[in-house]
Amino acid sequence: KFNNKEDFTLLDVRNLQEVLFSKIKKSIHIPMNEIPERFDELDKNKEIIVQCKSGKRSAKVCEYLITQNFTNIKNLRGGILAWAQEIDPSIKVY
Repeated sequence: KFNNKEDFTLLDVRNLQEVLFSKIKKSIHIPMNEIPERFDELDKNKEIIVQCKSGKRSAKVCEYLITQNFTNIKNLRGGILAWAQEIDPSIKVY
């Protein structure tokens, strides 16, 4: 999607310490616990791919955003761990 210059949002819902350790370029960061107060910062018209470390927290955020009438939500299965293993091995894992 990045290589094809597709218009989407990669939403990182990990905590700040995790993001400071490793981050996927071009992702935006809103910690999971801040989503209820900050989801209005997201564009409901864009595809949003939610990521965390392994995919569990991001799955919960996807469920929540759907209850807030977001319709184009996807979970990055396996999270940043899978991203580092399958796409970008330069990403530090923890």
